[in-house]
Amino acid sequence: MGNLRVSSMLLLSLMAAASANNFHQDVGITWGGGHARILGRGNLLRLTMDKTAGGAGFKSNRDYLFGRFNMQMKLIAGNSAGTVTTFYLSSEGPSHDEIDLEFLGNKSGSPYTLHTNVFTQGQGGREEGFHLWFDPTKHFHTYSIVWNPKNIIILVDSIPIRVFNNEESIGVPYPNNQRMKVYASLWDADDWATRGGRVKTDWSKAPFVAYYRNFVAKSDWEMQGLSARGKKLLSWVRKRCRIYYYCNDERHGRGSRHPPPPECKA
Repeated sequence: MGNLRVSSMLLLSLMAAASANNFHQDVGITWGGGHARILGRGNLLRLTMDKTAGGAGFKSNRDYLFGRFNMQMKLIAGNSAGTVTTFYLSSEGPSHDEIDLEFLGNKSGSPYTLHTNVFTQGQGGREEGFHLWFDPTKHFHTYSIVWNPKNIIILVDSIPIRVFNNEESIGVPYPNNQRMKVYASLWDADDWATRGGRVKTDWSKAPFVAYYRNFVAKSDWEMQGLSARGKKLLSWVRKRCRIYYYCNDERHGRGSRHPPPPECKA
């Protein structure tokens, strides 16, 4: 009887794991119509952008208050200038919270810029940008957002690239009371995405295609901070791959009308 119970529990856990990777069950297409398509048995989703539709998007059926969110993505190959491919969390309304990953295309195809930001009560301005250490168009890679009451950790292939700590004690807004859904999209942003909008979308290269698979959302976020090895990896990413950090922006310089956020002073 004990073996039967264990076998039943194992079967249920396998079924639960399988459902976590089924886009048919887990997400809804929000815009773009046929330019967003779930393929196979629901384990792969394709977003397409061409001149007939400026892209497409989808969002999770469930909303969450904290968790770990993983998505494997394969980005647009070749000339992707002007395009933005995204994976992010967001609540709704003008005072929304948001945790952003935006992949900004370029003319050569490599390197992509990964632009991250954190919004609280509708206010952002906490951007960090990175050049990835690999070509994200060749293979699928795993992008993760860990969001818990203590911090937000963004990871690429399990390597931490950004940590945003809860520092409400010194007046830093932190998203911790609005439930958020998982969103993803591909869209045309050639007014700003590539070299500040100086490089436009080349529609002769359309359709532009991005792929998503293995979406997993866990309410058990697993990590509350970084291990010693995680801190070393984060330091390596900051030194080698980070190309923009909001605390170092010249607009926050001495005598500026835009003083740095309190966490930068700390």
